[in-house]
Amino acid sequence: MPRIPVTHRINRVATISMHTSPLDQPGTGDAGGMNVYIVEAARRLARYGVEVDIFTRQTARDLPPTVEIEPGVTVRHVTAGPYEELDKGDLPAQVCEFLSGVLRTEAGYEPGHYDVIHSHYWLSGQVGWPARERWGVPLVHSMHTMAKVKNLLLARDDRPEPVARVLGEQQVVEAADRLVANTTAEAAELVDLYHAPADRVAVVNPGVNLQVFRPGDRRAARRALGLPPDAHVMLFVGRVQPLKGPDVLLRATAAMLAADPALRSRLVVAFVGGPSGNGRARPAHLAELADGLGIADVVRLLPPAPQPELAEWYRAADVTVVPSYNESFGLVALESQACGTPVAAASVGGLRTAVRDGVSGVLVDGHRPETWAAVLRTLADRPRRRAALAAGARDHATAFGWHATAARLLEVYAEARAALCRVPVCANP
Repeated sequence: MPRIPVTHRINRVATISMHTSPLDQPGTGDAGGMNVYIVEAARRLARYGVEVDIFTRQTARDLPPTVEIEPGVTVRHVTAGPYEELDKGDLPAQVCEFLSGVLRTEAGYEPGHYDVIHSHYWLSGQVGWPARERWGVPLVHSMHTMAKVKNLLLARDDRPEPVARVLGEQQVVEAADRLVANTTAEAAELVDLYHAPADRVAVVNPGVNLQVFRPGDRRAARRALGLPPDAHVMLFVGRVQPLKGPDVLLRATAAMLAADPALRSRLVVAFVGGPSGNGRARPAHLAELADGLGIADVVRLLPPAPQPELAEWYRAADVTVVPSYNESFGLVALESQACGTPVAAASVGGLRTAVRDGVSGVLVDGHRPETWAAVLRTLADRPRRRAALAAGARDHATAFGWHATAARLLEVYAEARAALCRVPVCANP
């Protein structure tokens, strides 16, 4: 247990995830690494004796008011807007109603029920900010992605984030008692782009479930997934949208096969994930692009998979490819390495922390398909190089465990509470 003064002991956390439910399957829609983060961190906090209530928007009429993920972790569905999934652009109009539902829940308890609020993504921060003022407890906020960063690194065919989001993020930065950054690079972006006070920014690396994501028998994994035992398998995992760069992998594949036609007989390029963001407008885009590039015969498009099956995909792959234009961290890269599979990742954002260049994988500058094709061909042609990276991948990943993430979060919560309790608004000191 982290060493926290008794006066600032954290007993209950109100986690706010307005726009996506921790119960959703990561890999499609708005569900991704943030969903994994929220669930895994909450589970580890519960094992430290902390109760976590996760507030999320109710998207179906038949959802129960509460769902217990495990003892100490409860998902609370809040009615705000229609019982259906809404585009994130439509959600700001539901913030007030969602906030009312959160406040009504807390009002049913004795004053001081929650010790801290942890909001995830800027929309949740817009809820956490007034709740902080009402409850007199600190607000800890995790951005996960930032509009200013995304707009600096737009993918082809992607739309810039709206001004309303930029302004909303700035408000949350100014209101939060602590800002949690996944990496030192994200911390620097908060300070440089949003003028966050450096002493209110804390770096907390996400983790990986090392019990689920672990090395295993590659041949057995391939048999289970229907993959040829002698194939060279390149894997993409995640939401299919321009930000994640799936088209980069397809174009690189076409360049690889143009340079080495003999590779076609043993190459498999697997995509595990579903449309998200701008990708929802063109759900067949990847299939159409693969067909247009003349590589449809080597491409497999699969739906999102639960973690045990996803781990099999990582174990079956020779390399996991993460060509994102930006990542606040890159949990996919970490999960792959934990399974002993090296990663070829874009040298952007948190991927520079998630992947140790030349040891657990390869960081690639830029998004030119020819550059990626050269890197991926080298990995395909040098099995000894892949084996060395595979060994380094597992070693690198073991340094990132969710227990360490939860322990550091508890320290940040206590620091935020201690700072707030120096002023009169602090509740339940």
